[in-house]
Amino acid sequence: MKNYFFILTVSFAFILSCTSTSNTKVSNTQPKLESDTIRIANDEIEYEVFIIDSGFSMWFNRQARPRGFYSQSYLEARNRVWVTEWNRRVYSPSQYNANLYEMAIDYQPNIDYGYEVNYMLYNYLVYFQQTHKQQLGGFQAR
Repeated sequence: MKNYFFILTVSFAFILSCTSTSNTKVSNTQPKLESDTIRIANDEIEYEVFIIDSGFSMWFNRQARPRGFYSQSYLEARNRVWVTEWNRRVYSPSQYNANLYEMAIDYQPNIDYGYEVNYMLYNYLVYFQQTHKQQLGGFQAR
């Protein structure tokens, strides 16, 4: 069974899916992202991340902190707050730009998505907040 969630806006999509197979190994090095579609998978978990955004790769290569800079618990804490606020905005289209917040993120705090998934989600949400001048939580994205 596959579970999907999408975030669609004018220029991007973020997808987290549950799958029984994954082919990409996770590395501790900071690779350069060169495509508008980024896929992150880990053989140890059943989740993968797809990020489709023409500006994210360039931002990630220039501004993202290296893997290991933040702990997984730090990333999970930020992701929980930001995803909760993101989803609140999705369900309040009269208050927030529906072109920015089109679809909810199915991020469940009781699931261990692993470091790589949390790292990429965190970086995407930082990128989103900085690019669109949004603040999703009680603290500023850096």
